[in-house]
This record gives sequence, C-alpha cells and structure tokens, in this order.
Amino acid sequence: MADNPELFSADIPPDAGLAKAAEIAMTRSLRVKPGERVLIVTNPDIEVAAISMALYNAASEHEARGVLLFQRVKTQLDYADEAVIAAIATRPDIVLSISKEKLGKDARAQRKPYRLGGKSYDSLFHYLRVGKKILRSFWSPRITREQFTGLVPIDYDRLKEDCRRLCALLDRSVGVHVSAPGGTDVLLGCRGRKTKADDGDFGEPGSGGKLPAGEVFFSPELGSSTGRIVFDGSIATHDGILVTREPVVAEVREGFVTEIRGGSEADALRRSVEGAARRARDMEAAGSLPAGQGEVYARNAANLGELGIGLNRKAGIVGTMLVDEKVYGTCHIAIGANYDEDAPALIHLDALIKEPTITALDDAGNKTTLMKAGKLLI
Repeated sequence: MADNPELFSADIPPDAGLAKAAEIAMTRSLRVKPGERVLIVTNPDIEVAAISMALYNAASEHEARGVLLFQRVKTQLDYADEAVIAAIATRPDIVLSISKEKLGKDARAQRKPYRLGGKSYDSLFHYLRVGKKILRSFWSPRITREQFTGLVPIDYDRLKEDCRRLCALLDRSVGVHVSAPGGTDVLLGCRGRKTKADDGDFGEPGSGGKLPAGEVFFSPELGSSTGRIVFDGSIATHDGILVTREPVVAEVREGFVTEIRGGSEADALRRSVEGAARRARDMEAAGSLPAGQGEVYARNAANLGELGIGLNRKAGIVGTMLVDEKVYGTCHIAIGANYDEDAPALIHLDALIKEPTITALDDAGNKTTLMKAGKLLI
C-alpha cells in the first residue's frame, strides 16, 4: 500500500468485527430491502474504503443492488465530483457518504438552488432527502474502522428512548440555557424549531443522520441566541479537528458569533469563519452563487447553526467530530449553516462543551433541567 491516501488497493483482509458493524448499519439502521439501490460514495483511503466495502457486502447479502463510487477527498469548501451528483440524481433508495472528509458541495445547486414548499436547497442530496423525502441516508465523515466497529454496535433501544424524552421536552420549549464549568453561559431560542433525533433509525424515506449515532439536536431560532460559549472539548475547523489545549471563547449576540478569542485553536476557528465569508463573496463574484447570495452566505458563516446533546455512552473524545459530538455528558454548538435550510453557509463547524448543564424554558416561564454537569436527568 502506497503512503499516498489518494492511491488505493482493494486487497483488504477480512474483518469480522467490521462486517458485524456493517450488518447492523444495513439492517438495524437502514432496514435495507431486497432490490433496493444503495449508492456508497467514498474516497481512495484505506479506512473509509474498507468500511464502504463492508457496507457494500452487507447490502449484497440482503439482495440490495449496491454501487461503490470513489472520488478524491473533499473538504467543507470543495465541490463533489459531477459523477457523484449525477449518481444521486438517479434517485437511489439509499445514499451513504463514507468519507475521509466530506461528500462535497453541489456546484449546480449552489448556482441555482432547488425550491420546494417555500424552502431553498443548495444541494441535490438535501433536496431529495429533506425536501422530496425520496431517499434515506447516513454519513460518516472522518470515520475509522476502529470507530465504526466499536461505536455502531450499541444499545439502540436505550438510545432511542433517551432521544424520545429529550425531543419531547425540547419541542415544547421556547429557549434553552446552557452553562458549564468552563465558562459557557448562553441562551438559545428554539421557538418554532423541531428537534431531531440522531438515534440510528434511518429506515424511512427522508430520514438520515450520522453513524455512529447518538445525539439530539436543533437549529436555534434565527437571531435569538446571546451570551458566551467556551469550547473546551474539541473544535472543527476547515483544516481539521483540534482537541482544545486552551479554551476557545466565542461571544454571541443576536444569533451570531461576534468575537472569537483564545490561543492557537481560537485563531484556527476564526480563520475558518472569516475564510468561509470571503469565499462566499468570491463565489458570487465568479457566478458560483446567485446575485445577493454571497453576502447571505458570508453573514451566516458566523451564525449559530446547531445545539446538539451527546448521548452515545461508548464514545470518547478522540479528535474526530463524528465521534466527539456523540460523547455522553457533552453538548456541541455549531457555527455556520443550520439544518432547517434557512441559514445557508459554506461551513458547519461543531465544537464541544464539557459537563454542561442544560435547562429548557417553556412559554409559561417554567424551567426543566435536562442535563446537569453532564448527567442526564430526564
């Protein structure tokens, strides 16, 4: 095997643990059926390629029709290859992104977004899954064989019940207060927002999430969030994931991060946000974004796009956000695009808060503590 991760050999030895995890993913999460079409997009990297081949084999065992499609590694700011978008356009039943980084953006949809029911989608994948609810999916950015093997076989019944209770309470709430020993003290609005459960159940058309699973999350109400966030677990940047040595402080006003300070990790996060804003304006100038959208994307680079609560009891902070954001006893807040498709941006950067206390507020002013110092109370 060459050192260059862009070069790949299919000579991967059998791995019983990986095969078991792939079987669970196909049957417990996706509930794959005979004859269904399964598109698996991956990269020529030994870790993600091995997982993709195991998933392909598991789909074949259940008489599904799998297709493996390899493209070069894509970052948050890169476009997916046209062949990938064309394959998604065939409307397979299942689309899986098992990527060393990201699936990649949709160049055509960013120039001319899909519209449905008053919403705009800058990705064919999102349009078909979230809008039309034709396909189902999971995606596993930066996953390794060890992580997939160890964190996919979990107690899904317990996870689903945890998610159900949290979603029910959050959906009745108008705001959520998050505090933590590191200094976080922030209020996020959630009026009119629907909480989503990443409980590993992706069996219905339109469903999807990350695997390994284990969180609930919502997109904060636009313009509602205010306070201070201190990220002290790990943070995502355009260049990769950083486990924080020095806490990163983010000041928030009216739903946007207005200041980022700290050490080298803070500098990296600030560069990522500022770089995404510049890139958006450049893309509009080049015609890659519609007129007026460059400034929209640039402004939303600093938007608070998500609050998520980790619920996977097997996960630990390892410097891979796919895993880190699922760690039980943490929460994460993302800067950039949200999941309600009303704050488009070129980035979505998750960052962790350790041992949070999370309190939901309802319309009558009642408070319910969901998690205290990292321990689930409901």
